[in-house]
Amino acid sequence: MQDRSTRFIPHVQGLRAIAVALVVLYHFWPGRITGGYIGVDVFFVISGFLITGHLMRELEQTGRVKLREFWARRARRLLPAALLVLLFCAIVVSSPYLTPISSIQREVKEIVASTFYVENWYLAATSAEYLNHTSDPTTVQHYWSLSLEEQFYVLWPLLILLAAWIGVKLLRGRTRRALVRTRRSVMIMVVLVTIASLIFGIVLTLADPAPAYFVTFGRMWEFGLGALIALVPALQVRQPVVSFVLGWGGVIALGWAAFRFDGQTLFPGYAALVPALGSAAIIAASNTRRWWYPTRILGVRPMRFVGDISYSLYLWHWPLIIIAPSVPFWGLSIYHRLALLAICVILAWLTKRFVEDPARRWKVLTVRRGAFSLWTSLAAMVVVGAVAVGGWAINAPAYNQGVAALAQLRDNPPSCFGAQSVLDASCSPTANLGTILPAPGFAGADAPADASCFLELTDSVPAVCDFGSTDPSAPRVALVGDSHAYQLLPTFKRIAEEKGWHLVTYLKGACPLSTTPLSTPGAFGDACTAWREAVTKDLSSSSFAAVYTASLASTPYAKGSYPSVHAAAVAGYQQAWQSLTSRGIPVITAVDNPAWETDPNKCLRTRSESACTGARADLLDPNDPVRDAASGQNLVTLLDFTDVYCTATTCSPVIGGANVYRDQDHLTVTWVDTLKPEYEAALEKAIAAKSS
Repeated sequence: MQDRSTRFIPHVQGLRAIAVALVVLYHFWPGRITGGYIGVDVFFVISGFLITGHLMRELEQTGRVKLREFWARRARRLLPAALLVLLFCAIVVSSPYLTPISSIQREVKEIVASTFYVENWYLAATSAEYLNHTSDPTTVQHYWSLSLEEQFYVLWPLLILLAAWIGVKLLRGRTRRALVRTRRSVMIMVVLVTIASLIFGIVLTLADPAPAYFVTFGRMWEFGLGALIALVPALQVRQPVVSFVLGWGGVIALGWAAFRFDGQTLFPGYAALVPALGSAAIIAASNTRRWWYPTRILGVRPMRFVGDISYSLYLWHWPLIIIAPSVPFWGLSIYHRLALLAICVILAWLTKRFVEDPARRWKVLTVRRGAFSLWTSLAAMVVVGAVAVGGWAINAPAYNQGVAALAQLRDNPPSCFGAQSVLDASCSPTANLGTILPAPGFAGADAPADASCFLELTDSVPAVCDFGSTDPSAPRVALVGDSHAYQLLPTFKRIAEEKGWHLVTYLKGACPLSTTPLSTPGAFGDACTAWREAVTKDLSSSSFAAVYTASLASTPYAKGSYPSVHAAAVAGYQQAWQSLTSRGIPVITAVDNPAWETDPNKCLRTRSESACTGARADLLDPNDPVRDAASGQNLVTLLDFTDVYCTATTCSPVIGGANVYRDQDHLTVTWVDTLKPEYEAALEKAIAAKSS
């Protein structure tokens, strides 16, 4: 095994293999390795260790750090493979056969953000929830971590140089040797940045977890943790017993986090300490004397091979996962996933062999000063960004045409269309067979437009919206709930306008009308509780003729003192509804619609309707608590459209020619409009009961 003083450390390369394996397997099988996203944190600690060691060696040997050369080496090391994959994504998303036209604009924005390494800030600004992303993510969403690392590579040498300068200028006389002063000053800087970043990350995660996942300074402490191991020789443990315990303790910590953390874990925050400290412990374990030591096992050839291709494997695996379901005759069965995983490994090896390695040694770049590499890199980035923007320009006319066609469809739907092909006795269940409206490539755009009426994340003050009649005597109807209530808004607006009612909305993502707290910890759960209290108070102080509420069947509730989560959910709905029905306000609710593993439009773009059905047992939650909560409740009406969505055995994404879904569990406005007679009848009956 090679000495720690060399740049290549076999067991650290093996740790890279663990990191990329966790991320890749998590993305392929998210239900099996629920916390595999911690692999990114492992990468951050490794980068902090290696980059700090490299910078300190140069600083101590030459008394300076050649910034342009350092950045040029980083560019030659990282950009060729990254830009190759981005160029591939830019070309793929320009094809309506592989990417729905409705999502091309968002894809292009994120490709450009990733090309210039600000994807993490783009996602933070748009408040994307990486661990609970309900809509389909883009092909380049994984570039958020690479963007954060690139920002670290820019900032970290500047901080080290600043600390070294302070050490020489301000700490003179405290030590005799300049090198000691320099190292001590850098250590102090790293400790201060690490502590400040950790505190900032914890506070931001508690206050606003979605952007906290991506913000650079909230993650800097993980790099700092690795940097401290590089700076403090005592942290590189060679004592056999301690090294053994540290190494295996770190492996156990990573394994525990990988299988115990999930999308509901408040992350990064305190939780990120587990994978970060586990990674640091593995790096610190330096003794390689026995074969059963983790340092020896992680350094075996297969682990080193995976570590060698880890960067390219990380780059390739995600876009292929996103694109694969849209490829004709491909799916996401276990065999397809295994084949795709093999393809990812092969592509990663080819990229490492023919792109990564040659680019680092390309004489055209290496024989010139670092500025040449940097300008060349910038030019390549501009080219990739231009290709992505060009793809949007080519598809913009089709996008605009789709918007116009969608508006026309809503105003003039075919007869016996959608749900009415099943509910209307005069219609044939096979009406409009072979028609799919909106087209699978445009279903994602068929969504509610009043985004300002829908709260997300940690917003807790209700955004109350009013639609329909302004006549003070008009019946007042409330639409309350999460995104599964928000998807009904355009249809309910139309009903209110046609019937002369006054519609009031209270809508917040992942926060149904209930008294049972969510199991989601931190600011998100607290915001939901505060929002519910404010909404309940508002509903109680106003006169409503009826309240319609809807919710996701799989909402994660806290068990509390109830015998089961299901019982807690049922009780929470009943208590919330009773606060209304006790004052004579009727409540209408519905059994939730089927939810798919992935957006069925991916299948519909390349296959027939019959090939894209799903098993009823897999798509419907048999324990939807709303059904049990409504049973026997006075003034509570339960709508159940299960038999419209599904036969006795299968559910279909296309019914009566209407495309039902815009993603894996949210309905198109077009489909909801076909259920308008049923919603209208239920509301009319409730309003009549209230007024009688």
